[in-house]
Amino acid sequence: MKRVIAVANQKGGVGKTTTAVNLAASFTVMRRRVLLIDIDPQGNATTGCGVDKRAIERGACEVLLGECSAEAALLRLSARDQAAAPAAMAMDDSAAPLQPLSLLPANQDLTSAEVRLLALPAGREQRLRQALAPIRNRFDLILIDCPPALNMLTVNALVAADAVVIPMQCEYYALEGLSALVETIEQIQASANPSLQIEGILRTMFDPRNNLANEVSAQLMMHFGDRVFRTLVPRNVRLAEAPSFGRPALDHDPNSRGALAYLALAGEMLRREEETAGAAGTAGVAGTAGAAGAAGAAGSGTDAMGSVGGAGAAPLRAIP
Repeated sequence: MKRVIAVANQKGGVGKTTTAVNLAASFTVMRRRVLLIDIDPQGNATTGCGVDKRAIERGACEVLLGECSAEAALLRLSARDQAAAPAAMAMDDSAAPLQPLSLLPANQDLTSAEVRLLALPAGREQRLRQALAPIRNRFDLILIDCPPALNMLTVNALVAADAVVIPMQCEYYALEGLSALVETIEQIQASANPSLQIEGILRTMFDPRNNLANEVSAQLMMHFGDRVFRTLVPRNVRLAEAPSFGRPALDHDPNSRGALAYLALAGEMLRREEETAGAAGTAGVAGTAGAAGAAGAAGSGTDAMGSVGGAGAAPLRAIP
């Protein structure tokens, strides 16, 4: 997998931290090596993992300012045992053991780090990307929980990421804020990170009984199509109360609708990646076959160059 995914939306209260923490827990249950990075001065992802943010000695602030390496600031949280997985999810006894979730914690010190970053003459938006470079290949997935603002911290996350997951409530103001975030992503693609893509838009706190929610959801599907995740995260009490216990919903109540929704989202993301890889492989085979056909037609002196060469010149390719 080996990907870095930012969870971002400049609007607050849309479920960014809930998504980052529970998605990290879900991928951990699926035997993936996961690093969760808290880059929000509020430190909610840190406390949501059961870490006291007031007791942090080294965290995202020190890493961004170059005062310590990312490796030195990582916390390894205790591995979940198989009882933490929902009953509906059968575990293979021969499967690889669960890996501990790694966390790069944060607290309000990040506010001062942002001010100091703004004073740097150049390269300030590359700090997180550079810090992650030595440890990136150690993890299957790195998730970054962004602050609710399009500030220098969020820009650092987007420059470091391969893709963005955008959680949003199906409300008018959230839809309006989505446009600004998409513009920011396009600017970063043009200037600092050409490979950045929108992984998907996640509809959170969804209530199908709400007509406005259904209307906004329909507009999202119309404008963004396949970029909208099919998985819906419902309003769920267990999701809301899990942070007060310092653990993901998957640990708090593994069979709750919220925990199962994030497991389903992790599965959907893995399927998308497999489909994209399969399409890319098909494109490569088609391109090779087209080139070979064109070469054969040229060698035989037939008039097939136009048709075979044309197929080879425009092979199938995966849509990002």
